[in-house]
Amino acid sequence: MTTTMSNVAIVTALPRFQDYFSHIENIEFYSRLMLTLPSLVIAMLAPILGHIVFKIGKKKSAIIALCIFSITGTAGLYLEELELFLISRALFGIAIATLMIVSTSLVGHYFDEHARHKFMGYQSAFMAIGGVSFVLGGGFLSDISWRLPFGIYFIGFLLLPMALYFLYEVPKDKIPQEDESTIPTKLLGVYFLGFFYMLIFFILPTQVPFLIIDHFGGSGKMAGSIIALAFLSNAFGAISFSKLKLKFSFSTIYILSLFIIAIGFTAISLVTNIYLFYFATPILGFGGGIMMTNITAWMLSKTTFKRRVKSSGYLTSSLFLGQFFSPILFHPVVSYFGVQHFFLVIGISLFTIVIFSLIYIKSGLNIFNRNMK
Repeated sequence: MTTTMSNVAIVTALPRFQDYFSHIENIEFYSRLMLTLPSLVIAMLAPILGHIVFKIGKKKSAIIALCIFSITGTAGLYLEELELFLISRALFGIAIATLMIVSTSLVGHYFDEHARHKFMGYQSAFMAIGGVSFVLGGGFLSDISWRLPFGIYFIGFLLLPMALYFLYEVPKDKIPQEDESTIPTKLLGVYFLGFFYMLIFFILPTQVPFLIIDHFGGSGKMAGSIIALAFLSNAFGAISFSKLKLKFSFSTIYILSLFIIAIGFTAISLVTNIYLFYFATPILGFGGGIMMTNITAWMLSKTTFKRRVKSSGYLTSSLFLGQFFSPILFHPVVSYFGVQHFFLVIGISLFTIVIFSLIYIKSGLNIFNRNMK
C-alpha cells in the first residue's frame, strides 16, 4: 500500500482536481504531474536514498518514511495553492522511495532462493491488493469530494506499530563476509527491463480513468472498480511467479508476461461497452503481476547481501523513472490516435517486440548448437 502503486489513490480524483483548478493555464499537464511528480523524485533520489538507508539502518528509515508518507500524502485534504500541492507530492515521493528500498532489501535479507521467490510473489500480491484498496477507496471518495482520496494516506500512521514490532535488522555476525569484495554484474539490463515494464504498465492508471470517465461517461466509482479489478488480477499473477520460476528462466518469464500484457492492451482497445473493461483490464493486470515480481527477483538473484540496499535503490529509481516518463512519452501518441486507439498501437508494438525477442533467442540457440558441434 505504501510502495509501487501508492500514487494511484488519487488517480480517480484527477479529473475533478483538474476542474477545480481550471482557471490555471496548462492545468491538464499539472493534474497528470500530481500523479507522476513523486515518481520523478523517486527516480532522481532513490540511488542516494539507498546509501542513506544503508548508513542509518532499514528499520529506522522505515519508521521515519511512514511518518513522512502520511503527513505529506494527506496534505491534499487542506492545501489550496497548486505549488504547495506539487511540493507535498515531491516530499511524498521521498517517503515512497525509502519504503520501497527497505522492503525490497529486507526480502533479500530474510529469505533465500525458492523461499524468496515464493515470498516475493506474496509481497507483489499484497502490493496489488493495496492498489485495489487505494483505487476503490479513491473512486468512491472522489465522487463525494476530490479532496477525500488524499485521506487514504493516513494508512502510514496505522502501519507504524507493525513496523516497530515486526521489522528487525540482520545481526552483523550473520552477514556473509565473502560478500564484502564481490561486485554484482549485469544489473543494468535488469534495471532497463524494470524501466520498460513500468513505462507500459503505468498506462493503466494514467490513461484508463480518462478513457472510462471522459470517453465512456463512467463514474469515479466505476473507474476505480475497473482498475481495482486489474490490480486484483495483478496479485494472482504475482502469486503464480514462484511456480513459473521452477520451470522457466527469468528472461523467458519476462517475454511470457509481455505477451500477456500485449493481449490486455489489445483487448482494451476493442472494448465497445463500458462493462467489457471488467474483462479486458484484468488480463493486463495479470501479466503485470508476473513481470513485476520477476524483475525484482531477477535483481536480487544477481546482487549480494551487503549490496542489496543500494541495488534496490537503483531498481526503485528505474521503476519510478518509468512511471514518470509514461504519461509524458505517450501523451503525443494519445493526442494523435485518441486514447482508445492508443491502446491498440501499444498492443501491436508489444506483440512485435515479443516476436523479435523469440526470433533473437531462437537464432542465438542455433548459433550455440552449431558451435557445440
